Amino acid sequence: MTRAGNGAWQHGGMAFRGFPDEAFIFYEGLAADNSKTYWTRHRSLYEQAVREPMTALGEELAAEFGPVRLFRPYRDVRFTRDKSPYKTHQGAYAPTVEGIGYYVELDAQGLYAGGGLYHASSERIGRFRAAVDDETTGAALAGVVAALDAAGYAIEGDRLKTRPRGFAAGHPRIELLRHRSLYAGRRFEPEPWVYTEEALTRVRDAWREVRPLVDWLTTHVKP
Repeated sequence: MTRAGNGAWQHGGMAFRGFPDEAFIFYEGLAADNSKTYWTRHRSLYEQAVREPMTALGEELAAEFGPVRLFRPYRDVRFTRDKSPYKTHQGAYAPTVEGIGYYVELDAQGLYAGGGLYHASSERIGRFRAAVDDETTGAALAGVVAALDAAGYAIEGDRLKTRPRGFAAGHPRIELLRHRSLYAGRRFEPEPWVYTEEALTRVRDAWREVRPLVDWLTTHVKP
């Protein structure tokens, strides 16, 4: 991992000036010791190095993409064998409608930015598949996804292992039809620009590039 200068420390409602090196150090430590003891000891570091700059980043993005919400740092451990209490990343989300929107995440490995459909009811998945099946709207989505893939975005999401019921295995968009969630994103390692205002530019550019996907999903899979 490449390290650079500390970047901005204090935000306090000021403009975003980058993520400090301490943000990545905090998550490296949390990955090694995901305990209440570590969290309590380093809570002020989390607030200053992670939450405050992420809040400032969200405020900068809100004018173009709408309000940005920060996720809580605590894991829901009710239905999992992994009882680690804390998330090893900080995420923030600008929804267009429920389950669809733009996402940014910081962890020990760097930044991730993207957008798409993250969760949907069975009814909305049905609408998604109907729009994918349609020759006009489905071809439009296939073009958007192909362009993002060519631009270096990872096309991800929860998918069926087999074809969905009612669709032929030879359907021209069978891979898209298998999706139950669909999003595109790009990961950035902590290069020197992460510690500067350029991080805002990189995230904003990524969100603009995934906007055609978010717009298609918002139009065709909204609640």
